[in-house]
Amino acid sequence: MDKLRLDAPQQKENYADRKQAAIKLPGVGLIMSDTILPPGGANGDAPFELQYFPPDPDLADMVSSFYVARINMPRFDEYERADRPQFRFVTAAKGEYVFADGHCSPVCRANIVGPTSGRVRAISHCPTRMFGFGLLPAGWAALMGDDAEKLTDRAIDAADLFGDWVDAVATALAKAADVTEQLVIGNNFAREVLQKQEAAPMWFIRTVDKWLTDAASPQVADLVGATGMSIRSVERMTKHYYGLSPRMLARKYRAVRAASALARGENLDTAQLGDAFYDQSHLIREIKRFAGATPGQLSRPSRYTEATTRGRKELAGKVSPLVSET
Repeated sequence: MDKLRLDAPQQKENYADRKQAAIKLPGVGLIMSDTILPPGGANGDAPFELQYFPPDPDLADMVSSFYVARINMPRFDEYERADRPQFRFVTAAKGEYVFADGHCSPVCRANIVGPTSGRVRAISHCPTRMFGFGLLPAGWAALMGDDAEKLTDRAIDAADLFGDWVDAVATALAKAADVTEQLVIGNNFAREVLQKQEAAPMWFIRTVDKWLTDAASPQVADLVGATGMSIRSVERMTKHYYGLSPRMLARKYRAVRAASALARGENLDTAQLGDAFYDQSHLIREIKRFAGATPGQLSRPSRYTEATTRGRKELAGKVSPLVSET
């Protein structure tokens, strides 16, 4: 990723000039969405709090959602489900991400977490606050360009990519008066960093998303038929935009859809996932791998799991079903 680092002269000029644009607030001609509303209880003292918000309309093809989290406990140690890429700011960077393959990445003040192929153990050794957003395939490609598929199951310090000006954004988010102000900063920041390095093939992304949501257990042959491409071309493009092969992508979303439904107290038959797994042992094995918990554990979800599944579900109708159902 050397070509994207701050020490490249053209990058230094581009990002230095754009530094202030990413932290401007309303009243200076930048967009503020009508959907931004401060949530009730965002400043409470509960051990863990999490709220989700849809992105501004012009970011809908690139950002899945924004979220604000508050950890009010001396240690946070939870499994995150396999997920799409994330861009996260934290106020206290004392922790680590442990990926499915055992790789460990330290938590930084500004983090880029790539797409994940399995559960991720997220650890914070102190109370902290987080502001972040998920990246859809087009946004991930815009952010990372040719390096998009190299960060599966990995996390990096965003300052290594964009330079020290990311700290100014982190400071602005930490000092924001409320969630409304944070969301304005976040939407403007996303516009700056997601200026397209390449034109994303939205027809392909929409075809893959439809394939993942239309069937309980998506079959690779159906995706190949829908795209009219060779299996090799389909694999190359899903790895670039989604970070995984079609087969692994289907397994991942089948498992996290089922895990989310179980955590919400839904029956898998009601969620149209009753035939998605061969048998009970297959269901347990897949959900454990991709969500980090057994179906029995999900019936009594942790505060984190409950907040995640409920928060995303509340975005139904405002974001893609691939976001709200997982």
